[in-house]
Amino acid sequence: MLFTLLAITALGLVRVRGLFAAVMLTGIYSLLTASLFVWMDAVDVAFTEAAVGAGITTVLMLGTLALVRIVPEQDESRHGRMLPLAVVVLTGAALVYATFDMPRYGDPQAPAQQHVAPRYLQQSMDEVGLPNVVTSVLASYRGYDTLGEVAVIFTAGIGVLMLLGGRRRG
Repeated sequence: MLFTLLAITALGLVRVRGLFAAVMLTGIYSLLTASLFVWMDAVDVAFTEAAVGAGITTVLMLGTLALVRIVPEQDESRHGRMLPLAVVVLTGAALVYATFDMPRYGDPQAPAQQHVAPRYLQQSMDEVGLPNVVTSVLASYRGYDTLGEVAVIFTAGIGVLMLLGGRRRG
């Protein structure tokens, strides 16, 4: 059902002409993606997608639409519609072809599941002392990576605040 709603939203996003409707459909698409992540038991990723994709990004795009004068009609690209369509179809075909080599979803024998995951699951409580494996991985084993992500998000937030708080011209 979620995949069907995602496909319908994506088709609507491709077909819509108004920028406001495109922004709203992008927010809906992001919220549906967050729901899909919850369904797949990736609640931490879903929370980030909902906060950043459906929340902050939608608000920033709506704010941009409020500040920018919208040109009523845009000229067609000099390539027409066929070149972008061909690029999208070829890229999609390459991505689908690449998925044929992937292991099955949730396969415990997949290489990604055999590297360090068993050690994390078996020894994280003794090594870190946190009962939640995801928290112990993010806070301890990948602490520097998480710190880097937080620094990037903080820097982006400061940049957005500086852009929004700057003096307006004429």
